[in-house]
Parts: sequence; C-alpha cells; structure tokens
Amino acid sequence: MPPTGASGAAGADAPDGPDPDEPAGLTVASVARRLGVAPATLRTWDRRYGLGPSRRTTGSHRRYGPEDMSRLGVMHRLIRDGVPAGEAARAALAAAAVAPEASAGGPTGRRGGGRVVALPHASAAAKGLARAAMALDGPSVTRAVAEAVERHGVVATWDDLLVPVLAGIGSRWARTGEGVEVEHLVAESVSAVLGMRAARLVSPVNRRPVLLASAEGEMHALPLHAVAAGLAERGVGARVLGARVPLDALRAAVVRTGPAAVFVWSQVPATGSPGRLAALPDQRPSVEVVVGGPGWQEPLPAGVSRAYSLADAVDRLVAATGG
Repeated sequence: MPPTGASGAAGADAPDGPDPDEPAGLTVASVARRLGVAPATLRTWDRRYGLGPSRRTTGSHRRYGPEDMSRLGVMHRLIRDGVPAGEAARAALAAAAVAPEASAGGPTGRRGGGRVVALPHASAAAKGLARAAMALDGPSVTRAVAEAVERHGVVATWDDLLVPVLAGIGSRWARTGEGVEVEHLVAESVSAVLGMRAARLVSPVNRRPVLLASAEGEMHALPLHAVAAGLAERGVGARVLGARVPLDALRAAVVRTGPAAVFVWSQVPATGSPGRLAALPDQRPSVEVVVGGPGWQEPLPAGVSRAYSLADAVDRLVAATGG
C-alpha cells in the first residue's frame, strides 16, 4: 500500500542501541519490544530479506548489534509509512551499505553526506522529484506528481515514482535524523494532486458508495486519498472519512449510506485490532470490508479481506461495486 508521508516526530521510530549491560547484543524478544513488532515479524524479515542478527554469543545464540538495529530502524519506519516490505528491505540494506561512506561527512559536515537523497536505481523522474523535494520546492513537486498522474495514472505513479522517493527520504532520515520537513512537503503535495484527481469524477458508475476510513486512533490518511484517486480513474466514486475515525462513527456511516464496500487503513499494530472490524453492522445488501496497511493483526474476521498494494485495493473495491 501507499506510503503515508511524515509519521510524526523525527526520532519517534528510532530504535535504541544495545543496553550497556547487554554487550553481546539484543535478543529477538528485546528488539521486538523496542520496535513494537512481534518476534515472528523479525524472524520473517530475517528469513525473507536478510535483516537478521549478525552477532553470536559464545553459545552460538544470535544477537542484534548496533548495525543490525540501524537497518531495522529503516525497515520499520518505511513499513509504517506504507512502503511495501520488499522495497523497504532494499532501502534498509542500501542505507547500511552507504552508511560507512556517508558517516565520514559531506558538504554539510554532518552524517549523511549532504542534502541529497540516494536513489541509485531509480528513474530520472524519481531523482528529479527527490531534488525538488530536498529543495522544499513545493510547486515543482506538485507539478511533477500531477504530470506523472496524467501520463501514467495513479497506481503507476505511486509504484514507480512516489514509493522510491519516499523510501529514499525515509532511508536518509534514518541515517541523519533529518528530513521530516521534506516528507511533510511531499505528503501535502501528493494529497493535493490526488484530491484533484478524485474530484474530477462527476458521474460515478457505482450507485452504492465506497467508504474509505482510517482505523480508530490512526493518524495516517494519505493512503485513503490514493485509493480514492485510483478508484476515480476506474469510474468509481468514494467518500473519504479521513483519519482517526471512531468505530461508532464508522458504524453510523455504514448504516446511513449502505455502502458497497468499506476500506479501513491501519498503519501500526495499536490501531489494527481485528475485533473492531467484527463490530461493523451486518447490512442487506452485504458490505464488502477490505483492510490495508501493515498494522492489521491476524487472523482477520470472516468476510474481511486484506489488500496488499494500491492496485490490489482498487481492484477489490471496484469488484465490490460490480465493476
């Protein structure tokens, strides 16, 4: 699913290093507590992406050292920002690869090597967008995103342009502690472009609406605008309820509008309790419930499906409307 832009205070997601009384490094359980993820998640990242502990104790137990925690910090923050896990892992490993060179200092004399975003495998368009973002040139960022949407569509723009740039900005933040203002600017510009794209749909093909909401307590709402814009390109109208939608309010909206589908975004495990979905009212005709985001915990209630990307979310919601 889509990245969500700035996640809050710059240091909010930075993991602590090993405790002084843990010279051999941190256990899986310790790291899981610090990051706020399940130990099984860390084992999956190790197995699938090679983001595992690199230290070994005398008893051959594996432990996470500072370098491992740095990689996990990048991975965790990018996933929280909606970057797909595979892309986040590549960014985390790339950040670790350039960190020794960057730490020597660049034109700014600070760790990170200057005010640039490293995008070695990205397109020229992505690199241009990153330069405009780092210059805090909002009009140029908005123009570049709008032109890409017009030329390639919402989903392709998200996957090929925005995800690499936001991953690069997030990776730079993890190394330097700088760039939250850049993330905010990009998120605002992207929201504006997506909102304008969705607003162009005058006569939607669906008679029953699609409701888009962030889970109760969930601050992130940019994914909802991306889904709304992607649906608009398919002729499907949606109503964006925004961030932090209380369960009672979402339930009332379902009863009032009789939607064909409801999409609920959760960014962090604290907002992704499946029990909240089970509390949605049964409707006739039935309502398709789709969730997105890395916050949702398994198992999901019966009848609730998970979307794993922007394209997947759009396809599922279009199908729910009969399209």
